[in-house]
Amino acid sequence: MDRWLAEFEAALAVRDIDRVVSGFVTDCFWRDLVAMTWNLTTMEGHEQLADMLEARLPEADPSGFVTAEPATADGDVVSAFIEFETATGRGKGHLRLRREEDGVDRGWTLLTTLRELKGFEEPQGDRRVKGAVHGQSEDTRSWAERRADEERELGYTVEPYTLIIGGGQGGIALGARMRQMGVPSIVVDKHERPGDQWRNRYKSLCLHDPVWYDHLPYLPFPENWPVFAPKDKIGEWLEFYTRVMEVPYWNSTTCLSAQFDEKDGRWTVELDRDGEKVTVHPTHLVLATGMSGKPNVPDFPGQDVFAGDQHHSSAHPGPDAYVGKKAVVIGSNNSAHDICKALVENGVDVTMVQRSSTHIVKSESLMDLGLGDLYSERALAAGMTTEKADLTFASLPYRIMHEFQIPVYDAIRERDKDFYDRLEAAGFDHDWGDDGSGLFMKYLRRGSGYYIDVGAAELVADGTIKLAHGNVDHLAENTVVLSDGTELPADVVVYATGYGSMNGWAADLIGQDVADKVGKVWGLGSDTTKDPGPWEGEQRNMWKPTQQQNLWFHGGNLHQSRHYSLYLALQLKARYEGIPTPVYKLQDVHHLS
Repeated sequence: MDRWLAEFEAALAVRDIDRVVSGFVTDCFWRDLVAMTWNLTTMEGHEQLADMLEARLPEADPSGFVTAEPATADGDVVSAFIEFETATGRGKGHLRLRREEDGVDRGWTLLTTLRELKGFEEPQGDRRVKGAVHGQSEDTRSWAERRADEERELGYTVEPYTLIIGGGQGGIALGARMRQMGVPSIVVDKHERPGDQWRNRYKSLCLHDPVWYDHLPYLPFPENWPVFAPKDKIGEWLEFYTRVMEVPYWNSTTCLSAQFDEKDGRWTVELDRDGEKVTVHPTHLVLATGMSGKPNVPDFPGQDVFAGDQHHSSAHPGPDAYVGKKAVVIGSNNSAHDICKALVENGVDVTMVQRSSTHIVKSESLMDLGLGDLYSERALAAGMTTEKADLTFASLPYRIMHEFQIPVYDAIRERDKDFYDRLEAAGFDHDWGDDGSGLFMKYLRRGSGYYIDVGAAELVADGTIKLAHGNVDHLAENTVVLSDGTELPADVVVYATGYGSMNGWAADLIGQDVADKVGKVWGLGSDTTKDPGPWEGEQRNMWKPTQQQNLWFHGGNLHQSRHYSLYLALQLKARYEGIPTPVYKLQDVHHLS
């Protein structure tokens, strides 16, 4: 490993691109997160590696490649965490070498990530601020007075460099990064308090991802935090986090409109801050409205004549008001199962309407076989820190990630065979993804079509939750009528029909022309269900420059909010400090929202 890195660096130093490329196998991958490309992009094969190096090697000037700890071997593959630096920053990464038939170890997958900018390092560790003033100072204000002055000025007499729209976990994590990097930024959100995005959801909601996967930047959850945190506990944590990380956060604030001035390179954003009209002029606009930000509410004939309650799952209040009544839940993914379980356990007659197949994985099996080696107590005991887990996960190129996932879900299929047999015997239409790669790939490709089972699927299997199939034709006064004529009596209808693309917010706030200019957000271009080709190689438009100058998208689960907020923050910080950021391979647009 060290010999390979030394040869790799020597070839880079003399700008011998052919020599660099010859050190990689033919089917190689170099995934770069900002360090080389000022972008999130994956180069596949010798030709793409050479093209990137031709464009970026002289300015990036990477050097100092070393292993961060001893390499490990698994068959003919040797892996190691690495460190390096570029002309503008310091980075970390991961390298896999694969032994070829000629007995030579060549690079297979290389991950390079930017971690900090030279001269603009965050005040951490031995660089942390003192807090107390030792000796004389012209500024006699206390910490509280300085904070009060800042809150009074930012957005009024001082323009934010970055405006982050959306104050859920994504916006808060990015706001914390911006704060620590010294970039004037404001997070705005329509809710009354940070964390209300979680507090206001149905009362049975808990995280389906485990605590080890969900830490936020700088401040991990306590050692006694629940494995699967209840929604209200997450809400309290987000509010606490916002306060102690000093995130400039405008609650009860709605974005009314946003326009970009091409000449000035700034946005004009109209805000309603708790009834006060405020206009700000940020240089950058980040839509951190999240994967679950814009509800996809269907329009069915007869909704105006239905006599009962009807609402999207995002507005579901919980089961209390419906005890003894009949509920029809349209949908069969995560929210649908959670809501059905809570309803039926509180004396509600529930029918789930499954319109298309769903992948289900039992939580215990996912935690053990899917996440256990990276995010668990077992992983921590083996020395797998959160940072190392994130780098390991990021080191798998999306092009071949499904090849690593298929064996995991084959093992789950065998382990839980009785469960799946009972579920399918009950009539549930189950799938394993287009290629058998299961939940993670469905999430990355389309962000829907799955459920992590915490008990609801068992209630479907035993018939406690009734099951119907087909599309909705119309609603009548007291029934939901399916396309085959089936009538389902209902006092309440819950539309667990998911969420639209994040650039739907761009259409609402800025204009459809900008949304179309940016194109579809999320997905890999895998040419699987709901993820049309061509191949993109990275998540469309996420955490990286878009075709609309100075417009960015940020979202995803807590893991992604933690991990990818760093790379988005570094891109914004570099621009704030005037560091040149030539973007290699700006995102192409192949699909509209």
